[in-house]
Amino acid sequence: MEPQIIYEDADILAVNKPAGLSVHADLFSAKPTLADWLLQKYPQMENVGEPMLSQSGKYLSKPGIVHRLDKDTSGILLVAKNQPAFLFLKEQFQNHSIKKTYRLIVYGNIKLPAGEEGIINVPIGRSKNDPRIRVASPKAAGKHREAVTHYKVLKNINDFSYLEAYPKTGRTHQLRAHFKAIQHPLVCDSLYAPGKSCPPGLSRQALHAYSIEFTHPNGKKMKLTAPLPEDFQKTLKILEETTLQPE
Repeated sequence: MEPQIIYEDADILAVNKPAGLSVHADLFSAKPTLADWLLQKYPQMENVGEPMLSQSGKYLSKPGIVHRLDKDTSGILLVAKNQPAFLFLKEQFQNHSIKKTYRLIVYGNIKLPAGEEGIINVPIGRSKNDPRIRVASPKAAGKHREAVTHYKVLKNINDFSYLEAYPKTGRTHQLRAHFKAIQHPLVCDSLYAPGKSCPPGLSRQALHAYSIEFTHPNGKKMKLTAPLPEDFQKTLKILEETTLQPE
């Protein structure tokens, strides 16, 4: 559960977050978080960024954390080491000038040949039945937020597809909700694809934040990459070598 440092300098830090590690605390788990790891390793960053008001009414420290990944999503995450860097990166996230690339495996064959691109442009709202779930549908509850996802088919493998996705907006569970909406939910996603078989080698949703492109506070354009984790690679290999039928 130890994050791997991908890049570090005086202003920013990029880590490869392992699946299973929450970015910050919530009501559902008392386990150590990425925020805890950051505070232990970089105590001087305690007041960098913006604290979060929890559902219990307590303010939680989010030391330098500019964006987040779901607990069971692995991959690259940017952290600011000082307040000017935090505000500089935050502005890029707000104006959608940062490019994020994800790798994912979904159930079923996307009806596109390898190398072809598609787009999902469906607003996202909350589920009427489960507040944890986001729904890409006009029937969703509450405010509908614009959500746009571009994607490319890397490979169709038996009855699964290996994709790259480029979210243009940053809505909660955007990729999970969007691919569910087109009947291709993420493999092993217990929240958005309950009851479906999970291929050997993977015990969490098949979603990895592969790379991020942004402007450094010093003005330099940067692209950082987090290699695919072992469980993801193992599952891809198994899918290529066997014929597994999703339920």
